[in-house]
Amino acid sequence: MAAELGTGNKIPSVLPKLAQYELTLTDWIEAHKGSRQFVAMANKCWPAFQTMFGFVPCYVNSRLTGRGIPVACEVDIYGALSEYIGTCISQDAVTLLDINNTVPQDMFEESIKGKKFACDSYTEKEIFMGFHCGNTASSKICNCQMCFQRIMARALPVEVTNGTLEGDIQPGLATVIPVATRSFGSIGIFGIKNMSRFYRHVLIEKHYPHHCAVMFGHQGKYLWEVLKYMGIPVDEIDYNFPKGNFYPTENPFA
Repeated sequence: MAAELGTGNKIPSVLPKLAQYELTLTDWIEAHKGSRQFVAMANKCWPAFQTMFGFVPCYVNSRLTGRGIPVACEVDIYGALSEYIGTCISQDAVTLLDINNTVPQDMFEESIKGKKFACDSYTEKEIFMGFHCGNTASSKICNCQMCFQRIMARALPVEVTNGTLEGDIQPGLATVIPVATRSFGSIGIFGIKNMSRFYRHVLIEKHYPHHCAVMFGHQGKYLWEVLKYMGIPVDEIDYNFPKGNFYPTENPFA
């Protein structure tokens, strides 16, 4: 852990607890996976974890995910399944993020408006924050460092909230925009064409959960085929429609 964090090892005192937890999980996996070759986990992470054990498990989640063992926090079984599918398709680390559609207006005006990223420019309705406390693999984060869980620390002593991995998510093929977030946790600004329409007419209207599994590459065509192979009807596979192609409940005159 110390070698992986390097200069980002800002709270070395928490590493022994994190290492013990990681070894406990990997031992449990080996003892219980039976004939299964692959494993995915949906683990509890708050609020009891900090008060019972005196740290948060985010960094361990990130390390296991980086080794091909997807770990969803908040006991999110759908998230774990989504991460597992993404791991199989991409043969790479995946992560679980909250979809947060609030990118500050001043950040958009200063760093995004009118600029091209990977040959695309984005309006303020086509960007969103992908965020979580600190469970993204270090290989996918810029300048990662150990930190405490800032949300939990509002109500708990800081020393029991240590264990998150903070840093901006690396820009790349997964439409992550290379703009500093100026925030905390594992976080990145994503640009997706026509995102606001998809957010409204699919994610909100169909009551999707706020977690999303993120693959760090162009994997859409493979995901489509996998979902078909799993028996999901193609008219139930949702994706962001291009401009001029309306969702069933979208007002074409709006």
